[in-house]
Amino acid sequence: MNAVTPKRFTIAQYHQLIELGFLTEGDHIELIRGELIQMTAKGMPHTVCSSILCRQLDRLLGERAVIRGQDPITLPNQSEPEPDVVIARGRDEDYLAHHPYPEDILLVIEILDKTIDYDQTTKLSLYAEAGIYHYWIVNLSARQLERHSQPYQNAQSKFSYLSKQISLSNQSVLIPGFEDALLDLNRLFPESASE
Repeated sequence: MNAVTPKRFTIAQYHQLIELGFLTEGDHIELIRGELIQMTAKGMPHTVCSSILCRQLDRLLGERAVIRGQDPITLPNQSEPEPDVVIARGRDEDYLAHHPYPEDILLVIEILDKTIDYDQTTKLSLYAEAGIYHYWIVNLSARQLERHSQPYQNAQSKFSYLSKQISLSNQSVLIPGFEDALLDLNRLFPESASE
């Protein structure tokens, strides 16, 4: 009996599907470990939080970094996820030829409202495997920020982060790589996000 296996795609094949029009932005698809994954629709608290976060980061960092909202990044494990927010080195024009690679990325941020397990397991492992040093999760229902850092691989070949710090909505945190940039978390958790 033959086993059923999913069809896996390389990043080049994925881009070809987009170029040929088989996949469009309206499909809300991302490539994760070679598989096409349908992204979950974002709720209103998620959308508002994302907008506020991008605006705050742009104000704090200005021209010192690139702030990308829900745009692809290219990872070596046949993945091209679209994190909610990415802070990358350089200028926007640096990414005309390719999406940011792990070595370009200072911070990846995912916002949780409906995808808690996925972002805390699959995405966490994916980013750790790619060597993304800082991964944050804005957990809207818990009204807290989970800050993961120091990716590693354990004895069972699973990827995760050595450090996890929780910050509450009434705190401020430093943005990695910018000692003068303090992010006010209170703004990220609109009152309706907890309802």
